[in-house]
Amino acid sequence: MSGPAKDLAELVWGKRTDSSLTDTVFCRWTQGFVFSESEPTALEQFEGGPCALIAPVQAFLLKNILFNNENSNWRECSEEERKAVLCYTLCEIMETACFNKSESFCLVTWAKGKTSEDNASISETPPESSQRLEDEQPSALAAEEFGFEQFHSNIQKQTVKTIGELKKVVLDLYETWRNKCGVLLFLYSVILTKGIENIKNEIEDSTEPLIDPVYGHGRQSQNLINLLLTGHAVSNIWDGDRECSGMKLRGIHNQATMGFLTLMESLRYCKVGSFLKSPKFPIWILGSETHLTVFFAKEMTLVAPESPSEQARRIFQTYDPEDNGFIPDTLLEDVMKALDLVSEPEYVNLMKSKLDPEGLGIILLGPFLQEFFPEQDSGIPDSFPVYHYNGLKQSNFNEKVMYVTGTCLVLGFEDPMVRTDDTPIKRCLQTKWPYIELLWSTDRSPSLN
Repeated sequence: MSGPAKDLAELVWGKRTDSSLTDTVFCRWTQGFVFSESEPTALEQFEGGPCALIAPVQAFLLKNILFNNENSNWRECSEEERKAVLCYTLCEIMETACFNKSESFCLVTWAKGKTSEDNASISETPPESSQRLEDEQPSALAAEEFGFEQFHSNIQKQTVKTIGELKKVVLDLYETWRNKCGVLLFLYSVILTKGIENIKNEIEDSTEPLIDPVYGHGRQSQNLINLLLTGHAVSNIWDGDRECSGMKLRGIHNQATMGFLTLMESLRYCKVGSFLKSPKFPIWILGSETHLTVFFAKEMTLVAPESPSEQARRIFQTYDPEDNGFIPDTLLEDVMKALDLVSEPEYVNLMKSKLDPEGLGIILLGPFLQEFFPEQDSGIPDSFPVYHYNGLKQSNFNEKVMYVTGTCLVLGFEDPMVRTDDTPIKRCLQTKWPYIELLWSTDRSPSLN
């Protein structure tokens, strides 16, 4: 393998040291976009690993079904409707990833008649060759064992210049996306549309592959998740860039369309910035240690602009990076200035005495909000329906991939806690809504793994 195919493979999988290991890991990703028989709009994941691509596609797909579709019964979907929404979703993700919106889009598809390593490069086909390529799959694809080398020997790059052309070709390739390796073909299409060098320039450690070469997890690389969610393959989840020992650490620069929350934040390993935590649509990818699932609702008030009290909570918490729920009283003046509150020294000292009557030297978040932003309504209903998606059969009841429905309560800091449970999914969601309570329609809480 040489040339563009080699560069692409090394970016995704790393440099090969053990071919048998690579084939084992690679096979976890050899699946298409397949809908569940039990839930017409839910994608199935066959093995651990490709959730890093399937979950973002599922999130965008849900957005297009819930908010771009006039069909009131969003859980019912005909085959033609599913075809249209899946292809539209794939185009949307590719458009997001396109480095320069005036540049072309690249689609990686099967090449005709390439069955040996002698041809192991990504050849170019003219834009007009957008025929149904499932009829052109080479005989090598019929073999039971379809490994790493064979795959990279049988792919080609097709370039289209406009969004209109992209939509047409992606729709024509519907069966290719659904068949074996459709997930990988789409991943490679996104990467080449973004540009290998552009991705390397955004990744913090360019030697780290997008997919773990030992276990096959895309979850371990935040670069891949960020690329699919935001179009930028940055390594971090905070807002903006940060400097550390003279090195620029890239983060998220704009409000994301889909959100991201992680259980790791509840364990204080990281902190998600507001651009991912507060997206444009009420759909969040949830990250556990090894897997990605999707939490979503139809309630748009969940992503409405911040109320003054929500802004105050966010700013207060920037001065409380360890999420202790309090700050030293020496920082009260800084917080008040950041919120454009009266911050004259005499007034600040008066507030210190009022908010810390016992002289402990700390200011608690609850009393601070109650003092300056009392009884402010966020606009979120007292309760609303929520849904959770997990693409792995074994993580679903009776091994049927279906959305788990529930009711969400978002309480105020002064409200008594219902204390429904203390599960990983609840701890993950509490990183955005500290006083959230969940009542699921099933006997058990949905799994993050």
